[in-house]
Amino acid sequence: MPVLIADIGGTHARCALAAASGEPQAVRIYACADFAALSPLLTTYLDTLSPADRPRRAVLALAAPIRGEHFVMINRGWRDSIPALRDALGLDRLEVMNDFAALAHALPALEPADLVAVGGGTADPAAPRVVLGPGTGLGVASLVPLPDGSWRALPGEGGHVTLAAQDEAEERVIALARRRFGHCSAERLLSGAGLSFLHAALHDLPALPPERIGEQALAGEATAGTTLATFFQLLGTVAGDTALTLGAAGGVYIAGGIGPRYREAFLASGFRERFEAKGRYRDYLRAIPTWLVVAAQPTLTGLAAWVRRDY
Repeated sequence: MPVLIADIGGTHARCALAAASGEPQAVRIYACADFAALSPLLTTYLDTLSPADRPRRAVLALAAPIRGEHFVMINRGWRDSIPALRDALGLDRLEVMNDFAALAHALPALEPADLVAVGGGTADPAAPRVVLGPGTGLGVASLVPLPDGSWRALPGEGGHVTLAAQDEAEERVIALARRRFGHCSAERLLSGAGLSFLHAALHDLPALPPERIGEQALAGEATAGTTLATFFQLLGTVAGDTALTLGAAGGVYIAGGIGPRYREAFLASGFRERFEAKGRYRDYLRAIPTWLVVAAQPTLTGLAAWVRRDY
């Protein structure tokens, strides 16, 4: 019997079926804004399946912290309980995990074509790995090796750490963010909404949608290009901090929606220099490889890997 797997982000939901082997099947993508809650979104997908394919088990990855039986998707405003959602969908079993924990489960399954190296370094296969990335929010998780050779994903809310400036322009932007929000977390600037805020604050311009800023950058518009470069430099600062905190000698993976969409700008930015720019620990970080994840649906890959463990 196939298992429903779904990657529920703040903007899009990706639903699919997973079985004992192989890649996710019957993938469909939905706009979260088209639904008032999670249950009708998943029901819409289930209703596209034949009765023979309708699963009795589901594994969901949510852009939310998971504690106990209740969850709140802060960037979407959705809240529910796992038992209530299980019953509403007619399931026997429902598992819910953080979306970046699911991404962490994907790391051992990624192929060379799914990754673009950024900088040097050599991964220690027995050391922790980290995955982080900006999209609607900023997700962070780690993958830790266990003595039996398996891995354990450790989700967290590292996107909400306090963001540190590295130059005067960043100091000014962060001060503006503190005045508006009270606290300038990494996610306040390293997300879709953060890209809009960063562009307006850097250049004293009206706020633009993040997609428009990206379009302008791809067209060669100078201020938008500067914004994207600053965005990826700030991401390098946070990625380096995270690698130091978790001892991620197994490598750091950049995922999420924004990095792969603007791959060339990311690769041309100061991301790697900022990643390494930690004073006396520059050599420590220089030895850690960093990759941009360019796989089409890596979170679904991680969920499918989780499902295969139970077959």
